[in-house]
Amino acid sequence: MLTEPPSSARQLKHDRLESDLVVIGGGLAGVCAAITAARAGLNVILIQDRPVLGGNSSSEVRLWVLGATSHLGNNNRWSREGGLIDELLLENLHRNPEGNALIWDALLLEKVVVEPRLKLLLNTAVYEVEKTQGDTIRSVRAFCSQNSTLYDASAPLFVDASGDGIVGFLAGAAFRMGSEAANEFGEGFAPAKAKHELLGHSLYFYSKDVGRPVKFVAPSFALRDITQVPRYRDFNAADYGCRLWWIEYGGLRDTIHETEEIKWELWKVAYGVWDYIKNSGRFPDAANLTLEWVGTIPGKRESRRFEGDYILSQRDLVEQRHHADAVSAGGWAIDLHPPEGVYSPRSGCEQWHAKGVYQIPYRCLYSRNINNLFLAGRIISATHVAFGSTRVMATCAHSAQAVGIAAAICHTDKVLPRSLASGELREKLQRRLLRTGQFIPGFSLSDPDDLARRAAITASSVQTLASLPAGTGRLPLDTAWAMLLPVAPGPCPQFTFFADISSSTTMEFELRSAERDGNFTPDRLWDRKLVNLASGENVPVTVTFESSIDRPRYIFVCLKPNPSVRLHLSDQRLTGVLSVTQNFNKSVGKSALQDPPAGAGFDRFEFWLPQRRPEGKNLAMVIDPPLAVFAPENVVNGIDRPTNSANAWIAANDDSAPELTLRWPKPITLAKVVLGFDSDFDHPLESVLMGHPERVSPFCVPAVTLHDGSGTLLGTIEENFLSYRQIIFPQPVVTQELRLKLSPPGSGAPAGLFAVRAYASA
Repeated sequence: MLTEPPSSARQLKHDRLESDLVVIGGGLAGVCAAITAARAGLNVILIQDRPVLGGNSSSEVRLWVLGATSHLGNNNRWSREGGLIDELLLENLHRNPEGNALIWDALLLEKVVVEPRLKLLLNTAVYEVEKTQGDTIRSVRAFCSQNSTLYDASAPLFVDASGDGIVGFLAGAAFRMGSEAANEFGEGFAPAKAKHELLGHSLYFYSKDVGRPVKFVAPSFALRDITQVPRYRDFNAADYGCRLWWIEYGGLRDTIHETEEIKWELWKVAYGVWDYIKNSGRFPDAANLTLEWVGTIPGKRESRRFEGDYILSQRDLVEQRHHADAVSAGGWAIDLHPPEGVYSPRSGCEQWHAKGVYQIPYRCLYSRNINNLFLAGRIISATHVAFGSTRVMATCAHSAQAVGIAAAICHTDKVLPRSLASGELREKLQRRLLRTGQFIPGFSLSDPDDLARRAAITASSVQTLASLPAGTGRLPLDTAWAMLLPVAPGPCPQFTFFADISSSTTMEFELRSAERDGNFTPDRLWDRKLVNLASGENVPVTVTFESSIDRPRYIFVCLKPNPSVRLHLSDQRLTGVLSVTQNFNKSVGKSALQDPPAGAGFDRFEFWLPQRRPEGKNLAMVIDPPLAVFAPENVVNGIDRPTNSANAWIAANDDSAPELTLRWPKPITLAKVVLGFDSDFDHPLESVLMGHPERVSPFCVPAVTLHDGSGTLLGTIEENFLSYRQIIFPQPVVTQELRLKLSPPGSGAPAGLFAVRAYASA
């Protein structure tokens, strides 16, 4: 029993914490920065003002995680971000293909709490910053409402991933809000004059069919006149969750200090929409639906953007500018919304895509005037227009992983963030990121510590792609289709397709490629051919292009629409090979041709998109001569996904026991082996609401055993579904040979690997 006499005043419990790094904000950016730094050896404190992690992706908001893959709605093939965010999304796919937001919450919490160097403070809000000098942060003060405790967290380095930038703001870091004038950065999509226009907040709801009629009585604050929403006719009984992203408001208000007022307006709209669906009489299919969940905090898109040593702009994205200090990638459309949100008569968003992915430079990830403050998440250094792309969560998380590694280097090398923007430390940062699977467009891993690069590599078999055999599926050639194929320099192969032809016709073929290395927008036309055909079943259709391929690249063998033709499909799937169609995804585009207004600063080009599995089969075809681009030495070329080539070793289709062997001229000492698998970097792994057809990529090798030259088992990988796995030996191993025995994927795709790396130290 505790009794306390009266007192004139009492003090809160006060804990003082010290660490190597303090991360403020537990959205995906903060989570990825904190976990990455902890895994790299730092003692980390992660301060989150909510009861769960994940920010806008959590069960409190329930927005799916997306980035460069953009719902498969753009030309960014194999563009999923890689690194830690990829690990999280693949883990979620394996456990939670249905997209349950609560399971995603639990996964993120688990990933944080299993890190022994990471201390998590939930329900804890930072409200004060202490500085030692005018430009250096000493500590932050925070309060936890659940345990009535004050915390002072001190460290030499800080990461602001708080969304609104509370630490940067209190510390005096330079920031911006609103849209810049077009002439400041030469942005065609920006207004002529700077404005206070931001992207607003959104608030979602879920419905549920309970199998019997459900009555709904709206609360008094619900919107009664649904016609106040100009697009009210777009509401229906089927959509729920973040498919209603356009229930948005606040872009003309102060999105920081007026967030509570904005939330109430969104509650008003959300309950009003449900009242309209349930009680207007226009939706009989809603009779058995109940309102299962309504968000209690809105998903915030935009507030402060802080200034780094470089401010990313529209031209960086659209022109895909090269940055020597690139550390991550983006690829979502430049996606801006009317500031009036749901009350605007205009479309809920205006999205314009680049022809490929773009680089994000490290100079955008630290404050230009607070010398020990990293920036992560939506507050990184970008204009309002560029922010329209960099703000999405997978991109934020990807850049935040770079921050985590940068913090580790700053700690070990006793330097401040700006020191990593150039020279040897910049190269060290990029090398360590690439080792973890971080995708940096235009960069490959050249790792002097990787002993696999010194080995002679052989395989039990090698894929030479001579054919994709026909299955039972047929595809009406109602739109243009193409096979996206990696080819070597030399004369273009001859291609034979198979078709059922209802009447005599002429088929038109085109050979295309991307003008820019690494892109998958087929904006270069190499050749065009016409092939005359008689009617018949299973007719071989051969096209011979008279072009010579100049360097390793992807080509598009395009088949133009023809109502008389049904193409034969193949059930064979293969790493680095896709069928695509000239089409568009209405979630992120308005037509199969991006045709921007003059002066907007965007390119005009076609979208060629794959279909999601279980659709998206390859076209049956014969290739002469076969494609010989899947050699074993690809696993040490430093590129772990398809770019200009497939960059993978792939075994032959009939190799039931595929093996890869590394042999050195003399014995070496090994402590760790890292393998890069094909988790299908083209597939968007939306985290919530949207389901997926499988728990493991159909290309992913499920198990590997590792042996030395005498056959001794050195290690195993089982039940694999991740892009990267490592085997760390209990004791260093001396050997002259490594033999990897792979289990082929159960999907029928041949086994393959993107990377094998070997190190003398763990």
